[in-house]
Formats: sequence, C-alpha cells, structure tokens
Amino acid sequence: MLDILDIASRNLLRYRRRSLLTLLLIVIGMVAVLLFVAVAGSFKSMMVGQITDSVLGHLQVHHKGYVASIDNLPLNLNMKPPMVAKVEEALRANPAVETWSARVKFGGMFSNFAETTSIRVNGIDPAREAATTPLLPGRMIEGQRVGAGAGALVARGQIVIPVLLARGMKTKLGDTVVLVATNRDGSVNGKTFVVRGILEGVTGPGGRDGYIHIDDARELLRMSEAEVSEIAVRLKDFSRLDRSTSQIKAVLEGVSNGKPVLETHTWADLSPFANLAKMIDLMTLFIKVVLVSIVLVSVMNVMIMAVFERIREIGTIAAIGTPPSRILALFLAEGLMLGIVGTIAGTLLSLVAIFGINLWSPTFNFGQQQNLVMAPTIAGGDVLTIAVLVVVVAVIASLQPAWKASRMDPISALRHV
Repeated sequence: MLDILDIASRNLLRYRRRSLLTLLLIVIGMVAVLLFVAVAGSFKSMMVGQITDSVLGHLQVHHKGYVASIDNLPLNLNMKPPMVAKVEEALRANPAVETWSARVKFGGMFSNFAETTSIRVNGIDPAREAATTPLLPGRMIEGQRVGAGAGALVARGQIVIPVLLARGMKTKLGDTVVLVATNRDGSVNGKTFVVRGILEGVTGPGGRDGYIHIDDARELLRMSEAEVSEIAVRLKDFSRLDRSTSQIKAVLEGVSNGKPVLETHTWADLSPFANLAKMIDLMTLFIKVVLVSIVLVSVMNVMIMAVFERIREIGTIAAIGTPPSRILALFLAEGLMLGIVGTIAGTLLSLVAIFGINLWSPTFNFGQQQNLVMAPTIAGGDVLTIAVLVVVVAVIASLQPAWKASRMDPISALRHV
C-alpha cells in the first residue's frame, strides 16, 4: 500500500500545474463552505438567541387552544392554579429544565392622560422572568439596568414600556400612566403605574410588549385566582430542545380532564423567524452540494486527463504483469491524495480565517438590535463531516477513470500514439 501511495505522489508531482490547480479548487471549496457554515451558524445562533433569550424562552406551555387565538390574548383560556401546579411539578422533575416563568398576558389601553394607544402587557414575576429570558434586562435603554444592586426588572406599581411606544407617546421615565383593560367578565378596569424603564425594541414577537408585576396584572384584571396565560421554559442545553420538548409533552399529556388540555410549543412554533432559520439551513446544504460538485468535476477532470496522457504507460505496466486491481488502486490513490491534501489545506485556511474574523469582531444590526458582534465558530463534527465528504467524493470521482485504466488491453495501449 505504501508503494502505491509513493508512486501516486510521484505521478501527481509529474504534472504539478494540473495537480496544483485541482488542489486549489478543492481548497477554495473547503474554505467557502466552512466559512459559510461558521458565519451563517453564528448569525442563526445570534438571531435565535435574541428571540428566545429576550422574549419567548426556549419553549412555552399553554392551555389547549390558546396559541391558535393568541392574537386576541384570550383570558378565558388561562391556566387555573391546580393546572399550573401540575405543570410546575412536571418541569421541576425534568432534569433538562433550568427554570421557568409564569406570565399573565392581556391587551389593554395605555394612556399618558393626553393620548391613548393600545399595548400588549406581560404580567411577570421579575426574578423568574430575568432568569428565563436573560437578555430581557439588558434591553433596558433608559432606567436602571438590572444587575448587582440594581433591583428587580419591575416592582409593584411600575411599568416597563417599549421604546416605540415611549417615543410615540412622548413618555419619559418617572411619568405616571394609566393602563385600562377588560377582564374576562367584560368589565373595564384601570390602574395607574409609574414608568420604571424603557426597553430597546426587538424584531419579531415582543417588539411592542410592556411589562408589569404579575400581581398588578391579576389585580387589574380582578382575577379571583392566580391564573396564568403561559409558562415560558428555559432549558439547560438548547441543543436538546426537540428531545426535551418531547419529554415534557409526554408528561403533560397526563394533565387532563378526560382529554388533553395543555399544549407545549417550541420557540420555532411561536416565531416567524423560524422560517429564516430554516432558510439558513437550506442555504448551508446548497453550499455543501456546490462543494461536492466542484470536487467531483475537478478531480474527475484531472484523472481522466491522467489516464488519457498515460495510455502507453498503463499498457507497459500491464504488459509486465501488473494486475488490474493494482492499476485501479494506483489511480484511486491519486484521487485520495488530492482529496486529503486539499482537505487539510482548506481546513487550516478556514480555521485561520475564522480566527481572524473573531479577532476583527465585526458588528451588524438585526432588526432594531444594534451592534451585535459576530463571533463565528464551527463544531469539530461539522469540520470532520465536510472533510470526509470531500475525500470520499474525490475517491468516487477517480473511480471511473481508474476502472477504465485497469481494463485497458496492454497490446492496444502500447500501440496508442
């Protein structure tokens, strides 16, 4: 085997220009696909993180039918305390769950005593909400940020409003405002609040949401029980989202009154940006297909030319008794070496480029989020998968020319001019 590899390397060096051009194509393909996977993966992770860690959580639990009519924020589909207790018990028993946050959501009217507009309000437990959506406190662009000694996200009698509403209504920190809402029985209720902070906008769901304390929400809606509209869940390992969701669904199916009354939805079920994430995955697959095509065409071309130019040489080694299997192995070894060398060089250049991008730390804007830092990374599994794919395709591309060379008639080959 070592003899075959030695002869294959010598043959490749005999045609240096052609071999270098083929290697260059493989290297360019490797660099292109690895850089795209790293950069696209970084953008996708950042986009998903902004949505899950700022607004939605990794997954949510609702009363059956709530999500289907979520635009109306129906109060009649809230979860009652016994149901909430069973859900929390199931989440507490699941080792994949890090924390969760119960919310009361409703639509209301926001007034600064001069103008009135609609608002979507989230009644939250400040500590649990900050743990479930850790990027939410950092969106505070006006007001005291949550942190060491900074206090809770929102306290009783306070409200945090989105920047779009604050600018449109000319509302500032410390202003007194009124929230008016209609409860489940149809009665209209109002309550005054002090503006505690103004939140930076976020693209997608939650861009116009305000936040108050969950006890204030229940008081405003005159709830006789501690009802909950949804429970947002944060997992310890986001990469195990599908598996953890399936486990939680299986457990919550038992919380029923003769039929299932709970639904579990991942962030992708609740956000339109899941389609953008799918498009990124599709583009990544397309780039990989392009890489395979480049390797296939370039290696097959150089191997076909090698067979055509070395017909008499092939006839000579066949005439002296070299078996067809050894000739086949010789040309396959040439394709294998092209794939291995091109893959190693392309991988090293890609890793250097990724390291350089991280040193550069370019920023971009995603919706209304400004100056998000791009930090591309690539998993070792992705690098290994793509490298193996390139090497395998290089060998496959060499198979047809190698088979043709091994089946040549020695006499006809020696007569070839």
